[in-house]
Amino acid sequence: MKNVSPSYLKHQFLIAMPHMADPHFAQTLTYIVEHTANGAMGLVVNRPQELNLADILEQLRPDIEPPARCLDVPIYIGGPVQTDRGFVLHSSGQTFQATIDLGGLSLSTSQDVLFAIADGVGPEKSLITLGYAGWEAGQLEAELADNAWLTCPFAPEIIFDMASDQRLDAAAKRLGIQLSLLTSQAGHA
Repeated sequence: MKNVSPSYLKHQFLIAMPHMADPHFAQTLTYIVEHTANGAMGLVVNRPQELNLADILEQLRPDIEPPARCLDVPIYIGGPVQTDRGFVLHSSGQTFQATIDLGGLSLSTSQDVLFAIADGVGPEKSLITLGYAGWEAGQLEAELADNAWLTCPFAPEIIFDMASDQRLDAAAKRLGIQLSLLTSQAGHA
């Protein structure tokens, strides 16, 4: 019998299929931060919420008026888990108190990255989320087997250089797929 090593999706995009029923993930593009035999963690990168960086800063440092530019920095819904916890995907180079290098991209979870962005000395490109998407061991693999997701190689320009409402279709286009032409019905051969 052939020994097959598992294939993990770290540093990939998950594209929600049109028939995705879970409202947390319908029409989403998710960046996979970590995927091992123990489970997976990702951040939804195309769902801005009503909050902006100025709103967050008012809570974190109420004695300092947030710079006007912070009104234009959206906060994204990163997923349904720990929605009060912040995650910042950003261009590599700078490190902060809690920064992980993801290979061409970094993830920071400490407040100092938010302050640096607000003060105009942060990473060149960034995306801020509250919450994350998490899967238990085998859960993401089962969802992939059920045709809930397509996978796509990560491309930083999709996160950092496109409007949020264009990201899902742009990732699908990298696979040669136009999502609007796919059926909302799943099937298995």
